[in-house]
Amino acid sequence: MEARFETFTVLINRISRNIRKIKNQEMADYELRSSHVSCLFFLYACGELTATELCERCEDDKATVSRALDFLEQNSYITCRGESAKRYKSPLVLTEKGIQAGKIISDKIDTVLNILNEQFSEDERATLYRCLSIISDSLDAVSKKGEL
Repeated sequence: MEARFETFTVLINRISRNIRKIKNQEMADYELRSSHVSCLFFLYACGELTATELCERCEDDKATVSRALDFLEQNSYITCRGESAKRYKSPLVLTEKGIQAGKIISDKIDTVLNILNEQFSEDERATLYRCLSIISDSLDAVSKKGEL
């Protein structure tokens, strides 16, 4: 049982760390970090989102997304379109600079996914994502119960 736990947690942590490392390496020339990449990617893919919607899509906490959005706005990657008193409910859109960065990010993600796709058949990939979803949903349910 202990070896199973060790293997599972080490592999999940390694995958997460490598994703973060790739994001940071690929975006270093643009002075963007991992949290910036996720926000730019989802805004590029969706057109406009609120901060609340970005939190949900990025699966990051509100503080992390808020800091990323502050950076992106101060560095002219995004602009806030709404007049809402509560900024997190206002739609955010990419500027021209943000669109260019979003395109670069999207292309880099496609490259990484294509490299990964070469390792799996279509059936294996479907099974992998199904298993990851089951694991994620199960761990989410356990974490919400607060006890085992």
